[in-house]
Amino acid sequence: MPTLALVLIVRNEERCIGRCLASAAAYVDEIIVVDTGSTDRTKEIVLGHGIPVFDFVWDDDFAAARNYALSLSTSDWNLVLDADEYLTDFEPQFIRQFMNNPRQLGRIQIISETVVEGEENEVRGHITRLLPTGVGYKGRIHEQVDALYPRMPIPITVRHDGYLGTDKSGRNIPLLLAEIRDAPADPYYLYQLGKEYEGKHEWEASLRCYSQSYELLQGIEPYAPSMIVDYVYMLIRIKRLSTAMEVLDAYADRLAGFPDYHFVCGVFYLDLILSDPDTYLPYLPRIEAAYLRCLEIGEDSGYDGVIGTGSYAAWYNLGNYYEVLGRQKDALHCYRKAADMGYRKAMQRLPEIM
Repeated sequence: MPTLALVLIVRNEERCIGRCLASAAAYVDEIIVVDTGSTDRTKEIVLGHGIPVFDFVWDDDFAAARNYALSLSTSDWNLVLDADEYLTDFEPQFIRQFMNNPRQLGRIQIISETVVEGEENEVRGHITRLLPTGVGYKGRIHEQVDALYPRMPIPITVRHDGYLGTDKSGRNIPLLLAEIRDAPADPYYLYQLGKEYEGKHEWEASLRCYSQSYELLQGIEPYAPSMIVDYVYMLIRIKRLSTAMEVLDAYADRLAGFPDYHFVCGVFYLDLILSDPDTYLPYLPRIEAAYLRCLEIGEDSGYDGVIGTGSYAAWYNLGNYYEVLGRQKDALHCYRKAADMGYRKAMQRLPEIM
C-alpha cells in the first residue's frame, strides 16, 4: 500500500502548528517539518509531538525550501500543507486508491477565511497539494508544482486562517517583483502583485498590476476567472466604470457559469446607475438579473471563488435591491432566505424593516 507523508515548511507558527499536526496525524505515515528560522516556540511544539525538526536557511525562495522538505520524505506520496492550514475532511479509502497511480497529482479544496472592509468572508480554492515522490516546486513565491501529470480533484478539504490579522506584503512584494523581473510577461505574478497592493490599500498600484495582467491574459488560465472579477472590483473602486464595462462584456460568455462574475455585475450596474441616473437608469433590471443568475448557478459551480455569491450574499443583495424599489414583501423574502443560511447582515436587517 502506498505510504503518505505530511510535509511542512514553517517559521514562527506557535499559534497554529499544533492544530495542523493534530489534524493530519491519523492519515499519514510520517511527518516532515522544516523550520526556516523560527524565534518562537514552533520547534518546541513540534518536538513535543514527537516529530523531528529539520533546519533550512531561508534564501527568499519558497520552492527551494519546499523541495528540501520533500527531499527528506521517505514516503511514496507527499501531502503539502502550511502550518496555518488544517484538515477538516479526508477520505482515506479514496486517497489510498488514488495513490496507486503515481502519474497524477491531487488537487485539494482550501477554504480561506478573510476579512474585506470589516466583513468576514470565506474563499474556496483548489490547489495541487498531493504529490507523488520525485515531484517538486518551482518559483520563489506562489510556487507551482513542477510536473506535467494530470491534476485531479480529490476529497481532501483544508481550512486556512493565515490571512486574518497578518500583513505579509513586506515579504511577498519583493519576491513577486523578483519573479516579474525574470518573467515580465507572466500575468500570474502581476495578478498576485496587484492583490498585495490591494491589501495595502494602494489602489493605483494595484490597478496598474491588474491592468498589465489583464492585457497578457489568454483567458484560459485556471486563475483567470478570479483575476477578471478582482480587476473589475478595483475598476469600480476607483470609478473606471467604462473600462469595467468593457471587461465584463469581453468575458460575458466565458464566465457565464461563474457566480462571482454575475455578483460583481450586480455591484457594477448599481454604481453605474448612481454615477449618471439620467443616462443609465434603463440598466436597473440588470441588477436583479445578475443576482437571480447567481442564485440559479448556486454554490456548486465548479469555480474557485467567494462562498456566498451563489447563495446568501446574492439573496441579501437582491433584498437590498427590492427594498430600494419599495418591494417590501420581496425584500423580506430575500432577507429571510439569507438569514436562514446564517448570514449575519440579513439577520440584522430583518427586524429593521419588519
